[in-house]
Amino acid sequence: MAAGLSRRSFLIGAGAAGALGAAPAVAAAGGVPPGTPPVLVTEQASRRLLVLDPRRREWDPAADPSVVRWQFSPLGDPRYADLRPEASWVYPCEAKPRRLRGRTLVLTTASFGFVAAVEYPSGRRYWGTAIGPGDDLFNPHSAEVLPDGNVAVACSTGALVRLYAASCGPYAARYAEARLKGAHGLHWDRARRVLWAVGDDDLVTYEVGGEPARPVLAQTSATPLPVAVPGRTAGGHDLFPVAGRPGRLWVTTNAAVFQYEKRTGAFVRDYPGHGLIDRAKVKAVGNDPRTGQVLSTVPEGGLGETWWTTRVTVHRPAGSYRLAGGGIYKARWWLPA
Repeated sequence: MAAGLSRRSFLIGAGAAGALGAAPAVAAAGGVPPGTPPVLVTEQASRRLLVLDPRRREWDPAADPSVVRWQFSPLGDPRYADLRPEASWVYPCEAKPRRLRGRTLVLTTASFGFVAAVEYPSGRRYWGTAIGPGDDLFNPHSAEVLPDGNVAVACSTGALVRLYAASCGPYAARYAEARLKGAHGLHWDRARRVLWAVGDDDLVTYEVGGEPARPVLAQTSATPLPVAVPGRTAGGHDLFPVAGRPGRLWVTTNAAVFQYEKRTGAFVRDYPGHGLIDRAKVKAVGNDPRTGQVLSTVPEGGLGETWWTTRVTVHRPAGSYRLAGGGIYKARWWLPA
């Protein structure tokens, strides 16, 4: 959802939790390389997270439910009732798979306040909260889990990053907070032990201190994002690790797709396939190191919302997936890490 949007009418839908830099691989029949991982999407039209079959270029769950390997929605789920999902689970805008102490979690946020770490495949609640449920005055836009079990949240309209003491239990409410204009993306760097965050103007790092039950956030660096037009806001959006290259991060802005080189502090566009991948308004980007494929999402016209798409674009080799009747915002390869 666009950060500046507020008090929009929203769609009513329902779902449920259910079970599930290499060279480009030679494509199998249908153009899908062997070993391609499933695709996780935030599907706003039906208010669900979906893990979809990567072997099928056309996804139509209504006609063929078998394309859905797993789905999640807190609507009607008593485990999330206190988070008021009927009001807060509107425009799910983040989903990323993570591993924590032998468990697989899906980190998810929705623009009208919902935030949770959901256990896969059971859909159980590892932790969750609702930040200003019922409107996008905070607009939780991304989340990340730390090795101690705490969960960080970036709120774009609220211009803040919070670190919740989620290690204390599913209903933990204590948090540390730092200001960041247009906070959109988060990534925990295991090697450097810092939390990266991207906002409207800067890529920043935070040092995490204190005890897990009482965390502390302290900003340690800020690097200005490249600006396409002098005087304009860069508009940082997605932040994701470059799989297979721990020294780099994917960073998208309103105008371009970069990789950030941590050692030199440079934003570069020297990655394979940059001529097609590098474009404006990319909402999500990520690579599969085993097949070399890169996926991304960009809005398409004529849908229910201006930031929606029915397609997940794939690069190296070129291709795409299409979700019938969809309103996709972000897509990720299903590569829990």
